[in-house]
Amino acid sequence: MGRPTGGTQEAGHKFAGGGVTRENDIGTSGGTGEAERSTPAPPPVGGVLWSIAGDLRAVMSLPAALVMQVAHPAVSAGVDDYSVFRTDPWGRAERSLRSLQLWVYGGERAAEEGRRLRRLHASIQGTDAHGRPYRALTPDVYAWVHATGFPVYQHAQRYLGRPFSPAQERQLYAEWLRVGRILGLRDQDMPRSPEEFWPYYRAMLRDVIEPTRISQELTSLDLSVPPPDRGPAVLRKLARAAWPVLLPPLTRARRFLTVGLMPPEAREAIGLEWTERQERALRRLGKAVRAVVPVLPERLRYLPIAREARREARRTGLGPARAAGRRKWPALRVTGRPPSPGDGLFGTGAEPEPDG
Repeated sequence: MGRPTGGTQEAGHKFAGGGVTRENDIGTSGGTGEAERSTPAPPPVGGVLWSIAGDLRAVMSLPAALVMQVAHPAVSAGVDDYSVFRTDPWGRAERSLRSLQLWVYGGERAAEEGRRLRRLHASIQGTDAHGRPYRALTPDVYAWVHATGFPVYQHAQRYLGRPFSPAQERQLYAEWLRVGRILGLRDQDMPRSPEEFWPYYRAMLRDVIEPTRISQELTSLDLSVPPPDRGPAVLRKLARAAWPVLLPPLTRARRFLTVGLMPPEAREAIGLEWTERQERALRRLGKAVRAVVPVLPERLRYLPIAREARREARRTGLGPARAAGRRKWPALRVTGRPPSPGDGLFGTGAEPEPDG
């Protein structure tokens, strides 16, 4: 378990933001930080993220990153205090997936989405389980939420695709830094290279990350999830009728993928058990996924925003920003209520395609 510290600054890491004062927060739309003075470019068309972020296999690995995020005491407190994941889990998941897709495939909309998220997070503050004040936009907290994606992508790729080559790993990290700038992180808030990232990551796991109320809740087999409230009416009706039978195996599968696709060192820091038998089962599943997903039609393999952006890029042959940015994506759809602060992160071809 991570010992109660104030964050990466107390862990002795140079990428800490420092404190919880508003002056040190990540900038919002009215800020004057470097992230606000220019419009950051999204990852390039044909890059590593372009290939994997909208693929169905990325959806399989997202819960692992989410649990790593909420194993930070400040993030856990923010989710517990503000997120709607208990009352609107399907809507929360839909909005999060859409946001993530815009960071990579949104073109000109990517920076706009980053500013929207910062506005949503600006009011998130409180006291964590150790009695320490937190603010969502404190750089070291916000940076950890973003940072979890890189090790999870790398680890999951070993099972669900082909392992990244050193060049692909370096390119992935460079692209993930670009996503961080879209989210409002400054260069000084993030390790500059994979070589700098791994010491930062290990220090966070050692000194900050711990089993929290929310990480335990999200990996519990007793987590109660209502039947889906999205999709065709006929399927929703069938799901409601069969939900008492479907929920237990779905819950077990969710926990299996969450823990299995989480890097081992993160599992240990969060206190999650993983057996040799489970490892063998995950390897068998990965083999099946690697055989099936690459041959699926694009309409089944990719999420909608990714699919449309890829189609637009092929049609126009435009550069990275314009290829996706020309398409006017529909406004964020929320059912029955306005956007909540809990809808954000806290809730939140140079190289060949790595999946073959």
